[in-house]
Amino acid sequence: MKGQILDFNIQSNSGNISGSDGGRYTFNGSEWKGNGTPTRGSHVDFECEGTQAKGVYTALINTAGTSTKSKTAAGLLAIFLGGLGVHKFYLGFTGPGLVFLLVNTIGWVITWMFLGIPNIALGVIAFIEGIIYLTKSDEDFEQTYVVGRKQWF
Repeated sequence: MKGQILDFNIQSNSGNISGSDGGRYTFNGSEWKGNGTPTRGSHVDFECEGTQAKGVYTALINTAGTSTKSKTAAGLLAIFLGGLGVHKFYLGFTGPGLVFLLVNTIGWVITWMFLGIPNIALGVIAFIEGIIYLTKSDEDFEQTYVVGRKQWF
């Protein structure tokens, strides 16, 4: 059966999955067959035994027709146009994008007052985010920024 991880607690080594049939299933960490630690929002494939999920694998999801974001595009936008927040808008983070855009445009107007420090800081943050985007694996990028909606770093 296909499903999505709702929660995983490292201390108790157990988690919950929402199945495609609408049911909820619990699983033990020893049943996790994927790489790394199970994370909330991950799509999984598993066998059902009552309300227990057995043999939990990371699902190979069909991305046709879904809106996925390119880590390469996001990384390059962050490096070259990041000071304006273009990479944030590309990833769908309007709030942080507006922060970049407003601080940078207002920063140039009052740059003499703050010696351009806000503009430089945003440029450094955008550059670091670009490097982070480009060095993550495709799956990790998708999980962190598209599914998990992590807005900063």
